[in-house]
Amino acid sequence: MTMKDSELIAQGAEARLYKGLYLGKTCLMKERFVKNYRHPELDARLTKDRIRAEARAIIRAKSAGIATPALYLVDLERRSIYMEYVENATVLKEFIEKKISGKADADRLVDFIGRGLGTLIAETQFVMIDFGLARVDSTLEDKAVDLYVLERSLLSAHSEVPTLFSRIFHHYQQHYQNKNQCEQVLARYKQVQERGRKRLMVG
Repeated sequence: MTMKDSELIAQGAEARLYKGLYLGKTCLMKERFVKNYRHPELDARLTKDRIRAEARAIIRAKSAGIATPALYLVDLERRSIYMEYVENATVLKEFIEKKISGKADADRLVDFIGRGLGTLIAETQFVMIDFGLARVDSTLEDKAVDLYVLERSLLSAHSEVPTLFSRIFHHYQQHYQNKNQCEQVLARYKQVQERGRKRLMVG
């Protein structure tokens, strides 16, 4: 199954993104690259596993009520996922740089991200679109590392908004449904954060 009138609109380190028509609907196709440095069988298996995990994460998020693109088709042989194309979309980095003009905008954004990370509660103003590195069965360490990576990424990319992570973190804790597990994640996050500080000190 292929799209009609497909047009390459973006290319990253892992995949190409195409816009086109699928069953009469405007569609986004994400096609993962062949990694020529890997053994072909290993590359095929890892890619299929990654595609399956991404598709499951989209379905899981959608079923939990979060705004995500509708999933149309998973084509493992073509290394592709077909999903709803979100019109007039702006990625998070550009939104922060160009769209946040005051406290109200920032509050809406951090509330959405925090709730999305904690409990996957729906919000119509924003859409979570990229689940390419998703894992369904994450350990406490995975969740803690994800938080730390988010913290470092926000500090690096958006140093002009130094309170961004702390505000997202607040909503994350507030809306995490399993409070006991949340406390365990936060305790592990502090350990990961401390390890990160030691690495920075050592260089």
